[in-house]
Amino acid sequence: MRVALVHDWLTGMRGGERVLDELAGLFPDADLYTLLHVPGSTSPRIERRRIFTSPLARAPGVARHYRKYLPLFPWAIRRLRAEGYDLVLSTHHAVAKAIPHPRETPHLCVCFTPMRYVWDQLDAYLGRGARRVLAAPLVAYLRRFDVATSSREQVTRIAAISRSVADRVRRAWGRDASVVHPPVDLERVRPDGRPPDDFFLLVGGFVPYKREDVAIEAFRALGRRLVVVGDGPGRERLARGAPRHVEFTGRVSDAELAKLYARCRALVHPQEEDFGITALEAQAAGRPVLAFGRGGAAETVVPCASPEDAAGATGVFFANQSPDDLAAAVRRFEASEARFDPARIRAHAERFSPERFRAEILDEVQRTLRA
Repeated sequence: MRVALVHDWLTGMRGGERVLDELAGLFPDADLYTLLHVPGSTSPRIERRRIFTSPLARAPGVARHYRKYLPLFPWAIRRLRAEGYDLVLSTHHAVAKAIPHPRETPHLCVCFTPMRYVWDQLDAYLGRGARRVLAAPLVAYLRRFDVATSSREQVTRIAAISRSVADRVRRAWGRDASVVHPPVDLERVRPDGRPPDDFFLLVGGFVPYKREDVAIEAFRALGRRLVVVGDGPGRERLARGAPRHVEFTGRVSDAELAKLYARCRALVHPQEEDFGITALEAQAAGRPVLAFGRGGAAETVVPCASPEDAAGATGVFFANQSPDDLAAAVRRFEASEARFDPARIRAHAERFSPERFRAEILDEVQRTLRA
């Protein structure tokens, strides 16, 4: 079977690229279509295949500033065409599902989210002032494009990565979606069997919805050590205003991140994620998660309601994305920290194994082909 994989862009290994890596392992001969590709920025399984890029890949400074080209994304994806394939398999959060292909070709969309910039995260990206008013025509255009390219003629079947994403698909596109949770790399991330070091960990993307600012302000007040990993557009600004006990490392290797997961007291997760692979990676290392209790975290973290419940829990939830609420969650965690069971936390993460993901995706492929 000839398969075309489609991914929005290839500029690093984040949660979406880890899903793509699993699909690349399932379909080792598949071609890959994307808006742009920074060579060497992803995994060997992704890099070794034929990769076709859009004209946007030749734009000035696009490798670093691709988000600024958002108005051109629909035009760019329509310049590609997946022809001569038995299956199109897109991993979508921006425009990947919109790639042109023959109408008779089955198309399975693994949906990370409908385009978040114009639906559920509009306030985070554009606010409520003049910028949002000026962007209104663009938002309206992108919404129309997102809906139009979600039709059954374009996308045969949709597999959402969480129940909350399936709800968004229903609201934005008027389509039903099955749910296939992404996998966590249980071999790469493991407990190390030792007591943790005295720091909390945050893995950031430094775009508006990640809410690193909430964590920084909470830990400013708490005076606890917070290690912030990752890079993105907002990192330099946040780092300049952070207190000394909040340390920014920039990007780290997979091996270094696995070590940080295993050594931290807990992962701080202040954002509402579509799924949230970092929360599961921390749990695979046996470490609890202090999470905003909405979105993917509600499906991947077992919250501790009281200190007596900690032995069966994998984290602590807070209800509002505010420094005060997060600080209170840290204090609740510290009151029951000794009762959290690393082995039980690891066992919970094992429910999201790569083997389970592969079996469920192959079932979705069969359902797409039959449809």
